[in-house]
Amino acid sequence: MALSTYVSESAISLINNSKDSITIADNQDLFKDCYQLSAHIYSITNGAFDPSVFPLVKGWGFMNKMDSPLTKSEVDSILQFVSFENNKLHSVSFKGDSVQVVKSDSNFKIDFNAVAQGQSVDLIASYLDGKGYSNYFVEIGGELKVKGKNREGGAWRIGIDAPKENLSSRELENILSLSNKAVATSGNYRKFYIKDGKKYAHTLNPRTGFPVQHSLLSVTVVAEDCATADAFATAFMVIGKEATLNFVKNNPQENLEVYLLSAGKDGAIIRDMSSDFEKFLTE
Repeated sequence: MALSTYVSESAISLINNSKDSITIADNQDLFKDCYQLSAHIYSITNGAFDPSVFPLVKGWGFMNKMDSPLTKSEVDSILQFVSFENNKLHSVSFKGDSVQVVKSDSNFKIDFNAVAQGQSVDLIASYLDGKGYSNYFVEIGGELKVKGKNREGGAWRIGIDAPKENLSSRELENILSLSNKAVATSGNYRKFYIKDGKKYAHTLNPRTGFPVQHSLLSVTVVAEDCATADAFATAFMVIGKEATLNFVKNNPQENLEVYLLSAGKDGAIIRDMSSDFEKFLTE
C-alpha cells in the first residue's frame, strides 16, 4: 500500500500531494528499494522507464475517461514536469528509516505502478524464502516468480498469452519452462482506446509524451527478480523491438532474456527473442 497512487495516505501519495519538501517514514525500505531500482533503470534506458510519467498518464486520461487526445502543445506543457533525474525536478535523500523528498515544482509526481507490482511479488517470495520453502509459485496480476519445482517434480510452466484483442477465453502463444526466475509481461493489445479511427496505446513514451506507435505488441522479460522484470518490460514496450534486442545483447550485466511479439502483415504475429531465451521454451 505504501507505493499505491490510489491510497491517499500512502507514502507516494503524500509525496505527490506535497508542495515542496516532505519527509516520510520508510520502515521497510519499500520506497528506497523501489526508488533506487527505478533510478537505475531510468538511467540505463535513457529515460524510457520514467516513474515521473504520472502527469502524462493523468493528462492522457488513462486514469479517467478521456474525450479527446492531447495536442502537441498540451503534451509539451506537461513534459516540463516529467524527468526522474535527481536534482532536476526533485532531490531525494535517505537517512535511517526516513526519506526526504524536495520538489522544485509541486507538479512533479511519481507513479511506481510499473515496478511496485513486481516488487510485491519479490516481497512475498522473500518471505517464503525466510520460512525455508524450497518450491513456490508467486503471482500477482500476471507478474510472477518461481522457485524449485512444481508438484509433479518438474520445472514450472508459464503461459504467454497470445496478443489478441477481445478473446472470449485465454489463448496461449507459447509456454515457458523455468525455475528460480521471475517473469513479467507488458503489452498494448488489450489496453488502448480508439478516437476518430485512431488507436492510442496505453504505453506512453516519457521522452516524447505520446503513446508509442511501433509494431511491438507484447514483451515478456525473464530476470532474477520480478521488480526488475516488471520495470524493464515497460521500458522495452517504449523503445520497441530492435532497440530491446540490442539492449539485452549489449547489457549482459542485467541478466535479462526477452520474448517479443510484434504485429506483421495481415494480422500475422512476428516472434523474436534474445539469444538465450530458447532454453526456456517447452518442446
